[in-house]
Amino acid sequence: MSHMPSSPSQSRREQARRRAGEFPAPPEPLAVDVFDSHTHLDLTVQEAVLAGETADPVEALITAAAKAGVDRIVQVGVDEPSSRWGAELAARHPSVVAAVALHPNEAPLLSDLDESLRVIEALSALPRVRGIGETGLDTFRTGEEGRAAQEVSFRAHIAIAKRYGKALIIHDRDAHEDVLRVLDEEGAPDTVVMHCFSGDAAFAAECVRRGFNLSFAGTVTFASAGRLREAAALTPADQIMVETDAPYLTPVPHRGRPNASYLIPLTVRSLAETRGGDVDDLCAAISANGERVFGPWR
Repeated sequence: MSHMPSSPSQSRREQARRRAGEFPAPPEPLAVDVFDSHTHLDLTVQEAVLAGETADPVEALITAAAKAGVDRIVQVGVDEPSSRWGAELAARHPSVVAAVALHPNEAPLLSDLDESLRVIEALSALPRVRGIGETGLDTFRTGEEGRAAQEVSFRAHIAIAKRYGKALIIHDRDAHEDVLRVLDEEGAPDTVVMHCFSGDAAFAAECVRRGFNLSFAGTVTFASAGRLREAAALTPADQIMVETDAPYLTPVPHRGRPNASYLIPLTVRSLAETRGGDVDDLCAAISANGERVFGPWR
C-alpha cells in the first residue's frame, strides 16, 4: 500500500529521544585523519550527553571525533531548519562545512515547495555551504502520490548545485534507475556524492563510470552487506568516501546504538579489510577526496 511519510526531521528526533544515553565507547583512533562526509549533528546532540561532556554537546561531539582521527565533518541538512542550523554552525566552526537541502521525503509534505527551495538556494550561496543535499529519490518511504514532488525537488536541487558549483549529495533509496534517469535528463553537476551507497557491484560500476563519488556508511560492516562490500571493493581510491549518517547506521559491533562521527574508524577499518589494502593509505585517499569534493575546511 502506498503511503506518505512523516517529516524526516520529526521522525528522526523521535528516534533520538528513544535511544538517548546509549553511545558506544570510542574505538582505537586512526593514525591518519579522515573526514565524515555525511552526518546530522543537530540530531546526534539529542541522543545523549557523552561521558565527560561539557555544557556544549556539539563541541563535545566534534572533539570526540577529532580524538578518533576524524578531524572534519560535513553537516547535512534535511529541511529548512536543519539547513540553516548547519550553515550557522559551519560559519563559526573551522572543522565543519555544511550541505543544505530538502530531503526527498520532506518535499511532498511542504505546503509551498517553491518557497522552501528559495530558502535552500539562498543558503547555497554561503561560502561555508559546500554541498547541496541530501536530495534525491526515495520510493521506500514515499508512495506514488508523493513521488512527483520528490522529482521536482530533486531536479531543482541539481540546478542549484550546478548554479553555485557545489557538490550534489544524493539520497537514493530503492530508486537507482530513476536517480540515474533524472541526472541524465538534467545533466549531472561536476561533483556528485552517492550518500550511504546502497547499490550492488553493477550499480557501483555504473556510478564509478560516471565519475560519481561513493560514500559508504556503517552498513558496509553488517554481516548481511556482502553486495555493499563487493561495491566498495571495486570503487577506485579517488572516488571513495566514508560517512556515519549519524545518529543512524551505527557500525558493527554497536549496531542499534546511536552513531556519531567518532565511530568512523570502525567503518574505515572494515573498508580497508574488504579492499585488501592498508588502513593508513585508505585514510589518506579518503581525506584527499574530501578536500577535492568539498574544498579546504580551513
